[in-house]
Amino acid sequence: MDTIICGMQQFGVGVTDVVEAYNWYAKAFGTDIKVTDAFGVAERMLPYTGGKPRARRAIIAVSLQGGGGLEIWEPKDNNITPMPSPAQMGDLGIIAGKIRSNNVDAAYAHLSSMEGAKMVTKVCMTPYGKKHFFMYDPYGNLFEVVHDDFIFSDCGMPTGSAHGALIGVTDMDRSIKFYGDLLGFDKVVYDQTEVFDDFAGVPGAQGRFRRVLLDRNEPMIGPLSPVYGPAQIELVQALDRVPVKLFEGRWWGDPGFIQICFDIKNMEGIRQRALALGHDFVCDGGVDFQMGDTDGHFTYVEDPDGTLIEFVETFKITLVKKLGLAIKLKDRDPRTSLPRLVLKGLRFLRAKTIK
Repeated sequence: MDTIICGMQQFGVGVTDVVEAYNWYAKAFGTDIKVTDAFGVAERMLPYTGGKPRARRAIIAVSLQGGGGLEIWEPKDNNITPMPSPAQMGDLGIIAGKIRSNNVDAAYAHLSSMEGAKMVTKVCMTPYGKKHFFMYDPYGNLFEVVHDDFIFSDCGMPTGSAHGALIGVTDMDRSIKFYGDLLGFDKVVYDQTEVFDDFAGVPGAQGRFRRVLLDRNEPMIGPLSPVYGPAQIELVQALDRVPVKLFEGRWWGDPGFIQICFDIKNMEGIRQRALALGHDFVCDGGVDFQMGDTDGHFTYVEDPDGTLIEFVETFKITLVKKLGLAIKLKDRDPRTSLPRLVLKGLRFLRAKTIK
């Protein structure tokens, strides 16, 4: 079976209060579909947790408006190390999470009214002529809200959910090859080197950068792809300073963006792709992994600068546990999308607020 990239499933964000963060993101971005909510111990990420299992509560939340989700992750071990200072443009790791919006002006007005939001830029244009802006959530995480027309189900929100990530790199050509060969982001939308006016206001953005936006020539396919929609990876290389690694001296799950995750089919196939690039799995959760009422197989690789990329092959999503109602994916045709009516069953998981 060919390896299939079904979509960007989520990006992980570490917080110190998962309940508060879930409620804020649900109101801000419409991510009120609580796919899973799991207390437990992360025992399979030891290279990134000081060699010790790490207690945590993790919630994966998506929006039926469309897009990837957020994995909101709260460590429960009383050993949390925040970032010493805000991420600077070009630092190594996930600098900003991208959020899609089909009405950026309305999204700006909506988010400006949110308690705790800090607007970093005004609405302006990307190098490829799309409206966007940058903002901070209440926890110091930088988000880029960018125009994209994709909607799965109109929920009346000016935003969908995750659309990709802005990632700092040290060798642009090497990273372009990595994301193209491994994940199929093989379409260069733009490749520009300059001082970018639309970055003005973002920490560390005063200098020159090489900036490349990657898309895919082939659309995402697979059971859940109609919900995820398209995604983009934007790579930024600082040319006037030496960047720092955002998770240097900190553990996986500490505050900040943790990983970017892709829903895939054929885990062994993705491993062979990674090996061909010199990037074997750094963690393998095995095929018996359960996160709350969701089953699957997760693995991780590092990009050339150590940014964590997660792969998840989802086997089951429980919709109504007491009725045994679930979306079962393990034995389905991996190239065929689930019917929209079935996917809209995710509404059974809606939780606008949690406690």
